[in-house]
Amino acid sequence: MDKNKSGKPDRKNRIKPDSKGKTLSPEAKKALRNGSLGAPAREKKPAPAPAHEPIVTSEEDISRAQEISPYLTTGSHDISLPLSAESITAFQVYAAMLRKWNEKMNLTNIVDDQGIAIRHFIDSLTLVAHIEEEERKLGRQDLSLIDVGTGAGFPGIPLKVTMPKLNVTLLDSLKKRVNFLDAVCEALQLSGITTIHSRAEEAAKNKQYREKFDIATARAVAALPTLCEYCLPYVKVGGIFLAMKGHAEDEIDQAKKAIVTLGGTLEDVHEFLLPGTDMQRTILVIRKIRSTPASYPRGQGKPDKEPIV
Repeated sequence: MDKNKSGKPDRKNRIKPDSKGKTLSPEAKKALRNGSLGAPAREKKPAPAPAHEPIVTSEEDISRAQEISPYLTTGSHDISLPLSAESITAFQVYAAMLRKWNEKMNLTNIVDDQGIAIRHFIDSLTLVAHIEEEERKLGRQDLSLIDVGTGAGFPGIPLKVTMPKLNVTLLDSLKKRVNFLDAVCEALQLSGITTIHSRAEEAAKNKQYREKFDIATARAVAALPTLCEYCLPYVKVGGIFLAMKGHAEDEIDQAKKAIVTLGGTLEDVHEFLLPGTDMQRTILVIRKIRSTPASYPRGQGKPDKEPIV
């Protein structure tokens, strides 16, 4: 054993035996403390593969989507909104991407030519007249719009295609749908449009979004009292919430308390048949006349479970 100058064993530099009686060097002891001694050499792991293969929309897919054009042309004339050739091309690309991505995820049950053209695109564009009315009232075209629970982008993206000066925000709680929306916006080279991945009741508490929009829209299947609680907090005082419904008589009565509580007033009810169909549509124009109380929207699913009625 090593000894120091005093003749005593040098404990500082002593090498301790391992469990098998063998002595370990200081370097080995350090390795043991770090957990690397006796372990096999680690192989460098390859970079993880993407969670999903990119979803590519081919030229053939887009060519197939040209079949929606006659329905778009007829439907747009029926709502007094003739579409430019550029807009029709954009809708063809959008339709092709919708079908392709729908093979990998649940975006829509409507995939036929007429259904996509009328029940998705033209239905979304029935809001244009109401937005143009707001533009006239405010004397400008660069209004801000948030589409709450946008899903596959309806009505937000069709509105942006036909109203390029509109500043559009698309909000959805499902990340894979937001990925689709981002892909469509990039493919169509849309500017002045953003996406938010969040639950509606959470983003509405964020000062960046609360009462910041001229217009909120929703084409969701939730009951009107619930939609009001999700959407009105986003609307500026003086702005509007455009709620898209089917038959809405009963829901209007149910939503009276919610509309008042959340700072709104029902300004207009527009009922019509969707072009080329016998489907009833109702657009409710709810004007924001005062700030929404800070306690709304409520969290933990309460707008759905315990609507304001």
